Amino acid sequence: MKNSPKVFIVILNYNGRDVIQKCLTSVFKINYPNFEVVVVDNDSSDGSLELVKANFSKANFIKNETNLGFSAGNNVGIRFALERMADYVLLLNNDAEVEKDFLAKLVEVGEKGKRYGILSPVIFNGKDKKVWFSGGKIDWLRMKTVHETKANTKDFYESEFITGCSMLVRAEVFKEIGLLDEDYFLYWEDADFSVRARKAGFKSVVVSSSWAYHTEKSEQNSKNKTYWLVISGLIFFKKNSNFIRKMWFRIYLSARKMKNKTDLLLKKNELAPIVQSAYKDFKNAKF
Repeated sequence: MKNSPKVFIVILNYNGRDVIQKCLTSVFKINYPNFEVVVVDNDSSDGSLELVKANFSKANFIKNETNLGFSAGNNVGIRFALERMADYVLLLNNDAEVEKDFLAKLVEVGEKGKRYGILSPVIFNGKDKKVWFSGGKIDWLRMKTVHETKANTKDFYESEFITGCSMLVRAEVFKEIGLLDEDYFLYWEDADFSVRARKAGFKSVVVSSSWAYHTEKSEQNSKNKTYWLVISGLIFFKKNSNFIRKMWFRIYLSARKMKNKTDLLLKKNELAPIVQSAYKDFKNAKF
């Protein structure tokens, strides 16, 4: 590329002391010539912000006064990037690592067409190197998202949604549809953003030759993950379902609540109380 578009890499951190150094080490090895790094810290208490400040002085650092969650926390970094005339904003998890050429390959495809709005690398599991994400589908009947995990021989191809683990977004997308929806504290904001972008005429694509790796830190707290997956999923389907899907949403949710009551009664699932709490909080909230 003769003229390299300006990319801001936004890395949201919350108590990521055990992962963020590896993430930033890989990021600063990227061979793309025109990027800046923005670390947004959600009021970490484990010393991770101080650690990376001492070791990665080239990055920009923003500290939030509280844990704003994924959407609101990332939006702080996105606004910072857009105010500085970013052409693209890359959202990257603090527990991800990247190949040195992954960004150049993403931007190269992005520059092939202005409607290529959201781009993703193929993402491998950082532990066993198996494919973790090579595209995504939304299962509207069973109310869940599905990660494709098969290799694709095409140079790049469309995906129904892009995971927020590594999401390169053209600046024009934010200008047309807004930032991440802050009703989502954690999870499902990426699917929501992808759906909104598609409705505005943008395409979401996966680039086969661009690679990243994800060692999912959230697996360490299954209760917290379950709560936010459930409540955020309910928010997503309420916001994004058409009339027929909303009718199905009510029926399917009733069935899920009945199963949850059975699980509680029979003590079949240790996470059942967490799921019940998510159902109650969703019902009492206004989205």
